[in-house]
Amino acid sequence: MIGPSDARRHRVVVLALDGVYPFELGIPSRVFGTAAEHYEVSTCSVDGAPVPSRSDFAIAVQHDSRALATADTVVIPACDIEMTLGGTLPPPLMQAFARIRPGTRIVSICTGAFVTAAAGLLDGRPATTHWNVADQFRRTFPRVRLDTDVLYVDDDDLLTSAGAAAGIDLCLHLVRRDHGSAVANSVARRCVVPPWRDGGQAQYIEQPVPPSTSAGTAAARHWALENLQLPLTMDDLAVRARMSKRTFARRFRDEVGMSPGRWLIQQRVFRARQLLESTDLTVDRIAGEVGFATGSSLRQHLHDSIGVAPLAYRRTFRSESIPPAESLG
Repeated sequence: MIGPSDARRHRVVVLALDGVYPFELGIPSRVFGTAAEHYEVSTCSVDGAPVPSRSDFAIAVQHDSRALATADTVVIPACDIEMTLGGTLPPPLMQAFARIRPGTRIVSICTGAFVTAAAGLLDGRPATTHWNVADQFRRTFPRVRLDTDVLYVDDDDLLTSAGAAAGIDLCLHLVRRDHGSAVANSVARRCVVPPWRDGGQAQYIEQPVPPSTSAGTAAARHWALENLQLPLTMDDLAVRARMSKRTFARRFRDEVGMSPGRWLIQQRVFRARQLLESTDLTVDRIAGEVGFATGSSLRQHLHDSIGVAPLAYRRTFRSESIPPAESLG
């Protein structure tokens, strides 16, 4: 987490490459720029010259690749992937990457993962990209552990997102990781986007069979979110959706991209994180509030999800105005 006492703002440098998608290029400036008290955002190209975009206009930038040497986070938006199809980068782009300091956080949006992979940074590591180019990505970069079921992958200093809107999800995730949910939620409200989206990109992949026109699972999911403290079961959700258990499970996975059980755990952990940040409730009390049977169950699920214990998470993200909780354990 980036602390409030940092002497300067976290510097985000966006690298615009040939064939850049204007929407994706603007995401970092829009999201991080909305938290301007915490982030400074600038955009560069390899040589400082205007960059031809995927649309019918070029994009002028104010910096060349020397800006990469000043970055705390480098973002690579979706761009023309033809330059990477040999599995390597053109020499000028490799020289630009060489300017990035060790330890710099590197983020790709959509097909920007091709560039990061061609630079050799994703070998042996988990990543994602747009589902429509997944097969091409796997052929070109077989050493990358590609997961096309998720909206984004956070692998510490290397983060990748799926399609365009998933870039918003990933940037909001970084704000949440750096400064907590309160700041991320404020940014999301100002950008008029949801602070958290359910499921993964599996729900957006084109299916060979047209989706059913009957009612979906959204109402049941909404009810579950309002009643997380209850010992919810698949039967409960299926009854709410007025479906058989088998039909509900199939429809839920089609719409959300994961099983109902996995989704419930994800939502309970997310709500528990909010309570750890914003209240002084004990772990056992929070476990009850979000539907985990015991504090030990919450500890295990939180560790499985984000790799930390409740005490460590609360110390990192809690508001300064909230007194320390007792008996956190």
